[in-house]
Amino acid sequence: MVKAIRVLKWEDVEIGDPKCGEIRIRNKAIGLNFIDVYYRKGVLKAPTVPYTPGEEGVGVVIAVGPGVTDRKVGELVAYGGYPMGAYAEERILSADKVVPVPPSVDPVVAASVLFKGMTAQYLVRRCFKVQPGHTVLVHAAAGGTGSLLCQWANALGATVIGTVSTKEKAAQAKEDGCHHVILYKEEDFVARVNELTSGKGVEVVYDSVGKDTIQGSLACLKIRGYLVSYGLASGAPDPMPLSALGAKSLFLTMSTVFHYTATRDELVETAEDVFASLASGVLRVRVNHTYPLSQATQAHADLENRKTTGSVVLIPDGAFEQ
Repeated sequence: MVKAIRVLKWEDVEIGDPKCGEIRIRNKAIGLNFIDVYYRKGVLKAPTVPYTPGEEGVGVVIAVGPGVTDRKVGELVAYGGYPMGAYAEERILSADKVVPVPPSVDPVVAASVLFKGMTAQYLVRRCFKVQPGHTVLVHAAAGGTGSLLCQWANALGATVIGTVSTKEKAAQAKEDGCHHVILYKEEDFVARVNELTSGKGVEVVYDSVGKDTIQGSLACLKIRGYLVSYGLASGAPDPMPLSALGAKSLFLTMSTVFHYTATRDELVETAEDVFASLASGVLRVRVNHTYPLSQATQAHADLENRKTTGSVVLIPDGAFEQ
């Protein structure tokens, strides 16, 4: 028996031995992401109930199943994406769902950055290709993914505008590459973006907030601009007519990292880009909050109440004593 979180209850679970093509991992660190909250609240539907949440983690391979030749016992690996089940001391995964962690990357950093880093990677490199001279708007600029987006877009030569809720988060966003930071509780972000761009608008808005910002995000775009919705922190947006995009020939997409890492080659290429960007200094990761895995409920509450900045990581008891 090992311990795991099942719908945020700390329980004993049986996980068995790895089957053909599978490996068993002892987690060292587990990344907390807002998608975990979406599943818990029913915004997204879990495949089974009860279930163990979590999309992202780093652990040591402790057993390999038949047919696995490219992973070995004792190897440190990371994973980010389906299937869920990261909130556990140990878990079984298909060997093709993990990537090796470079020796230069700390396990806690890797667990905090892979899923969010792959999300940032596809957003700035493939969903909308950020180019030098572009102006981009990033909502929740001090959050786990938002901070990486700001850093990466800045490194690609864009002018970065970020929205945050507090002055403390504004200071972090500045450090992470934002040229302009908007305190959305104190000023209208649409009016401020209009002022900063001399009425032209931005090429792309990266919106992880949803209902509360979607209309304003559309208003911030220039002609033929792109609104990339990749999260629903404030809930699902109200329906809108297609004609809402027609006034400026706008593009709107709602995207997920799973569709950009669907093949083994895509997964490996995206993860390697994230780790390379860490090594080169393009990305700096703030693991500002760690919680014992058994306190996942408190970690969720703090994330939802905007008490966290940067990345949040859950640590299984004794993870670094093994």
